[in-house]
Amino acid sequence: MAAAHPMQPHATHDETAEQLFVRDLKVWLTEEVEPVHRAAAAALDPGAQNNARVETVYAGLHAQSGFRAWASVRRTSQEMLWDAVGASVARQSAALAETAALPAPRGSVTLAPDFVVPRYLADRDVHLMPGGYGLDDGGVGQGAVMDQGGAVYMLGRNGGQMNDVRGHTVAAHIFARYPGFEPARILELGCGVGASAVPVAQAFPDAELHAVDVGASMLRYAHARAEHLGVAIHFAQDDAEHTRFADGSFDLVYSCVLMHETSEAAMANILAESLRLLRPGGVAVHLEVPQRYEELDLWGKIRGQIEMDYNNEPAWKAAISVDFDAMLRAAGFAEVAAGFQDATSQPQRGGGGFCGESKGVFRSWFVVSGTRP
Repeated sequence: MAAAHPMQPHATHDETAEQLFVRDLKVWLTEEVEPVHRAAAAALDPGAQNNARVETVYAGLHAQSGFRAWASVRRTSQEMLWDAVGASVARQSAALAETAALPAPRGSVTLAPDFVVPRYLADRDVHLMPGGYGLDDGGVGQGAVMDQGGAVYMLGRNGGQMNDVRGHTVAAHIFARYPGFEPARILELGCGVGASAVPVAQAFPDAELHAVDVGASMLRYAHARAEHLGVAIHFAQDDAEHTRFADGSFDLVYSCVLMHETSEAAMANILAESLRLLRPGGVAVHLEVPQRYEELDLWGKIRGQIEMDYNNEPAWKAAISVDFDAMLRAAGFAEVAAGFQDATSQPQRGGGGFCGESKGVFRSWFVVSGTRP
């Protein structure tokens, strides 16, 4: 499998076959087997007036051996993904370290030896990725696992190997809501391997862009990845709830699918921190999964519960249930708007694409934005 950039691990023929098998297994489980259990859920439905509707159906499904087997194999497919990608990365660890050694970087990476990973990340391996976001392997290995694994996990629907549509979508949202906005200093909270930071930096080439995350390996990898893609970004190990930047340090603060990896209390803290970090007139943009709990059908709500229980996503329901519009207003933001931004890999000024209705997963992303008075 050809790499999309020099830092991405190169898969051999056999590694590619294994990774594509996992991808196809996931597709089969979703497209061929899942409809059977959706129908079973409908047969168990006590009606929308039942206050314990989701819990009742979920328990009924677990009484069926076929559902338990499907849920188990679905979880196993995720474990297989990380095992396959992890083995490929381990084989290339020396080469990746050499590629990450940059003689004259334009950006930077700053690590905090005393950093403590937030408990909601330290207590679980998010998405079942061994070691989670906070693992420090002393190099760039965990970042490489996240980058390649993320591309396979998203089945190529979020920008292929680059996995960068969400960052482009943030830029498109800014162009749609704030067409004349030209931020000089930008901060991404929870940047991961920088897949969303690079497209935002490209959209605002004159801006100074900073990005924070919890994992040292993630950040080393993100820095090298950005440099090889020709983008100068300043990465730092920090907590999105309480960063070390001074008040009013930025014109734009944003995040991409960060909230559902945290907790309900952390979400409120992150929004308050976004306001603190902005200069007057600055903009905050937070992008999340394109679902609102109250608008989901019965199976959609059960599917969310499956993510929580079988894919180490305990904040999933909270993130798609909270009223982000009200939370931004409570934090002190003005001109708040919440809705759905069309997914894109080619943001255009004046392109629009922000509305009140989702066009579906991978075709839209939920976005809330506002300004600091």
